[in-house]
Amino acid sequence: MKFTDGFWLNKENFVTRNPSEVYQAKKIQGENGQPELEAYATFKRITQRGDTLNVGNIKINAWAPMDGVIGVKLTHFDVDDKNPLYPLYSDWQAQAQVEIDPGEVDGQGVGVRTGSAKIKSGKLEFQIPLHGGYRATFNWTDKKGNQRELTASEYKSQASIDDISTGSMYPESVSGAQGNLLEGRQTGMKFQRPTHYMREMLNIDPDTKIYGTGERFTPFVKNGQSLRIINMDGGTGSEQSYKNIPFYLACKPGLGDSDGLYYGVFINESQPIDLEIASENVDRVQFSTEGESLEYYIFAGDSVKEVLGKFNKFTGGGALPPAWTFGLWLSTSFCTDYKEETVMKFIDGMFDRGIPLDVFHFDCFWMEGFEWCNFIWDKESFPDPKGLIQRLHDKGLKVCVWINPYIGQKSPLFKVGKDNGYFIKHKDDSVWQWDLWQAGNAIVDFTNPEAVQWYQSLLKRLIDMGVDCFKTDFGERIPMHDAKFFDGSNPEGAHNFYTGIYNKAVFDLLKQEKGEGEAVLFARSATVGGQQFPVHWGGDNVSKYISMADTLRGGLSLLLSGFNFWSHDIGGFEDETADDLYKRWTQFGLLSSHSRYHGNIQYRVPWLFGDEAVEVTKKFTKLKISLMPYLYPQAKKAVQEGIPLMRPVFMEFPNDPTTYTLDLEYMLGDAILVAPVFNKEGVVRFYLPKGKWTRLVKDEGMDDVVESNGEWFEETHSFLSLPVFKREGYDVPQDLTLQRAGDYQE
Repeated sequence: MKFTDGFWLNKENFVTRNPSEVYQAKKIQGENGQPELEAYATFKRITQRGDTLNVGNIKINAWAPMDGVIGVKLTHFDVDDKNPLYPLYSDWQAQAQVEIDPGEVDGQGVGVRTGSAKIKSGKLEFQIPLHGGYRATFNWTDKKGNQRELTASEYKSQASIDDISTGSMYPESVSGAQGNLLEGRQTGMKFQRPTHYMREMLNIDPDTKIYGTGERFTPFVKNGQSLRIINMDGGTGSEQSYKNIPFYLACKPGLGDSDGLYYGVFINESQPIDLEIASENVDRVQFSTEGESLEYYIFAGDSVKEVLGKFNKFTGGGALPPAWTFGLWLSTSFCTDYKEETVMKFIDGMFDRGIPLDVFHFDCFWMEGFEWCNFIWDKESFPDPKGLIQRLHDKGLKVCVWINPYIGQKSPLFKVGKDNGYFIKHKDDSVWQWDLWQAGNAIVDFTNPEAVQWYQSLLKRLIDMGVDCFKTDFGERIPMHDAKFFDGSNPEGAHNFYTGIYNKAVFDLLKQEKGEGEAVLFARSATVGGQQFPVHWGGDNVSKYISMADTLRGGLSLLLSGFNFWSHDIGGFEDETADDLYKRWTQFGLLSSHSRYHGNIQYRVPWLFGDEAVEVTKKFTKLKISLMPYLYPQAKKAVQEGIPLMRPVFMEFPNDPTTYTLDLEYMLGDAILVAPVFNKEGVVRFYLPKGKWTRLVKDEGMDDVVESNGEWFEETHSFLSLPVFKREGYDVPQDLTLQRAGDYQE
């Protein structure tokens, strides 16, 4: 949200109050037993005792949950907002150090020499001045021992803001100093607390670039964008996103002899958050939210990998999916006409054409229409589901089925959920329903432990039948108004939080029933900590080259937000796919973390797109399987270090400033660079950082090795080729004897 009118003025009806000075700071013992900094900053300078009357303040708490991480909480009024709290995993071995220099004060407690208050966590320091001015700084000691400013909260950056169009800050009888804060506005209304916001703004340098904020389909570099952290079912072609993560990554490439500066900012609030990334004040990143407090963390490191690793671990760490998930997944697609005969024809068709397949997915219509979800197979299409699953297992396949957290009114489960209180309710205790998606949809309330057990019991029947994993669709359309959750959560906070407890319920069941290393989801929505429940896919993209590019940008943004793995619908979900696009997207999809054919109204089996499409699918599926001795250890390393398997080029080449804007190519692990082709003609422009690069895929006549001085290249590739290179000095082992990804063993 933008609160200002240009650089100098506030927007009409917004009253902003800012810390002017810290008049008191002290070292306290936090709840974890570690030292913490607590300070009080007033909204005006205190020059005499009378100044302590009729003035508000902000309490500032700062602590160190991990080495190189500092948390800050700004509190205006001490209000319990009942927003759910994300589980965080601190390492209290950080041993924070708090130092306070009180400065010189006279007998009346008025500061005459500015002191300071600091808290240190490893090489990261947070410092605020005492008495006289206000500017809070985050400083980092680099590898050469130099202390450098990462970012700062300037005077008037932190703010307590009232929207007085929604109420009065004080009873109408109040006059004098308090009444003056109304800026002459005569409300004529009874006292009603206006809508209140908390804001922070952190500086960015001219060459600092901002990334992340979840799976975002807007431009990859986020500078200049206004974003709202709220999960929405909005497809992949707008500013809306299925996976909103209130985290941004700031990168300043090194200049001359100086190393780069890297830090991440995590806003620890579950309700919607507004980000103005150099889009209101062009020199700062602003984040704000409705409420009386605002909590955020700074993660610092000597590299992007170090910063992301800390954030990933702090929010729960990742999980390593089983080897079979890295192979090719084939779906029935959505609105297609499928039954057992169709399924077996597709699977046999893949095998007859020599195309390896690891997973078969049944989309929504495995259940009868209007009854999603009833978790019962449609008897007309699938008269013997247990036998069918066994036949698929006999062919070496794993089985995935689609689910979501909604129960249509026609489903026999609706009455059970209603009678037992398993659904989200209106404030009057009636079931919250609407007709979007399925008629009379109700939404399972995963804040109710009994509802969780009930939902898991329904899925366990499918697991007992032989189902191996679930596609956990939806989770974004969660009510924020006139809604009541079992645990009393504020619905505005529960909205984003919901997908985490939904996916956790399913993932926990799979771990229990399948074993720790076999649990996997195919999830669309996500929130903070979602990397604990892999894998996530990019949602409903469009069958166009531009959407293929948007999909990649969205994936790279998610992977810079603490996630390890990511996938997408090969060929695009919406509309029919042209033969050429199918082949180009197949290349990209089979050189991604996870690979799945899926569509809306069109089957995605390759022979429907021509004989050459069969050859493309066969070649790149076999290539990915042969790379399992490289990919799976790289995936394991990604989980251990908390970094993405599929990553932006600049993560591997931080000293090359050109790499910081690359969003149409990526690294797959440490050693492989991939540049997908985004047009029918096969022309691709790509950048190679300095060094020797060996082709892993090529057309006849192309050089095996390309030497680059940090250059752009333009090439034309057939549908059986694209720029895929191995980095000099790195090993990329292959095993051409593997028949499926699931055959790989360490």
